[in-house]
Amino acid sequence: MWRHLKYILKDKSCLKNIINIANVCVEIGYWPSHFKTSTTIIIPKPNKVLYNFPKAFRSIVLLNTLGKLIEKVISNRLQFHVISNNFIHQSQLEGLKFKSTSNTSIMLTHFIHIGWIRNLTTSILAFDISQFFSSLNHYLLTLILGKAGFDPRVVKFFSNYLVSRKTQYFWNSFSSPFFNIDIGVGQGSALSSIFLALYLSSLLYILENCLKNLKIPVSILSFVDDGLIIAQSKSLYLSNSQLFCSYNVVSNLLSKFGLIVEYSKTEVFHFSRLHGSFNPPSLNLSPLGSPILLPKDSWKYLGFIFNRKISFHQHINFYSNKAISNIKYMQILRNSVKFVIPHHK
Repeated sequence: MWRHLKYILKDKSCLKNIINIANVCVEIGYWPSHFKTSTTIIIPKPNKVLYNFPKAFRSIVLLNTLGKLIEKVISNRLQFHVISNNFIHQSQLEGLKFKSTSNTSIMLTHFIHIGWIRNLTTSILAFDISQFFSSLNHYLLTLILGKAGFDPRVVKFFSNYLVSRKTQYFWNSFSSPFFNIDIGVGQGSALSSIFLALYLSSLLYILENCLKNLKIPVSILSFVDDGLIIAQSKSLYLSNSQLFCSYNVVSNLLSKFGLIVEYSKTEVFHFSRLHGSFNPPSLNLSPLGSPILLPKDSWKYLGFIFNRKISFHQHINFYSNKAISNIKYMQILRNSVKFVIPHHK
């Protein structure tokens, strides 16, 4: 479909008409109903033991192609506006162009090395926001757009854009009737990333002030729905207490934004250059409804595998073996008439 659209856009009159549609939509604060109708494809998440619960599946939203093109243009303009006005919190490392998982890992490594220069051990509490895209509050999102300094016509446009949406679900051969969607944004939308950045930046500014007022000396990093609380101290027990207090603040603040932490994915990890055995204490989050967290020898985050000395030995071994396996499977494919079936992967 994109190929056909690109061909059509070569005609200057067609391109001008599409630009006029986009401008009029924003000017009058209206998003056409056929752009609000979507198809949601349900696909299983990989490497799950059981698939008998909703979180084992991922929903991908398919939208009208012309609508997606206009959304992409609007998204680029929004990004330019919020970046030029410094509205995005510096700890928010996703939802913007030229930001990736590499930025997060580089910044985290920088934190760790700065701590080591000061003879401090760096402790990390990683948490995951459950069902983030589908939980964004539309009313709160429009308030945030107003606070970000957007023109009232833009805020009015998004007030209309977010409501009266409907989708039809597909899962293998099953198709559902259309359902109304009154909360959240679709992951297939070009605007979802900038919505995410705006939503989380507002939360991070409030969180930063709360931690400052409580005099809890921790740092925060955020990548999409994955957050990190970073504490640095000469005592692991002091770091754990700081992580506990800040995690309590984060959980309460998230609930006020209509979001919750997925407790099963919460992890703690300590970075240290000490030689010999290293037995860091556990972090007991049970008073906050989370489990007791036991530090592991390695920690996987955003595709990177860290050990406590950040030597990246496990990371290199894992991905080199994965590359070798992929080459072997390609050889199997070359020598076979049929494709490799899923359980051979």
